[in-house]
Amino acid sequence: MWNRKRRKGRRPAQPVRMELCDLCADIFPESEAVRGYVPDSSAAHATNDWYDGLRLITACCDEHFDVVKDDYRHRPFVEEELWAAKVARALTTGPPELSMDQLAGRTGLHEPQIRRAIAWHNERMRQQHRMDP
Repeated sequence: MWNRKRRKGRRPAQPVRMELCDLCADIFPESEAVRGYVPDSSAAHATNDWYDGLRLITACCDEHFDVVKDDYRHRPFVEEELWAAKVARALTTGPPELSMDQLAGRTGLHEPQIRRAIAWHNERMRQQHRMDP
């Protein structure tokens, strides 16, 4: 209905991608982000297992990045937690029922590691249910 003509030489503004600081939740342009990976046994990358055990953190400045990085430095790295994250990824991105051999093939883990991951996960679930009223 309305037909606007663009002035010659003017281009529409490109949208600016925004980021969110992991510490203060401030929103800022992506180009100003301070990013890096920190060890985190709860992190299993959705598509690239090379990044399993690493969490990408984003901050609005170097000081906030250092605070978040320091928080992760003091968090214990638990192998069973990482293995449980790999098992969960395998079960949620493909068939929900897999044999032990299929699960080993999809996770890159050996059967004892898978069993330890399941035991670790089940113990966390029991602890959580004890804490819930």
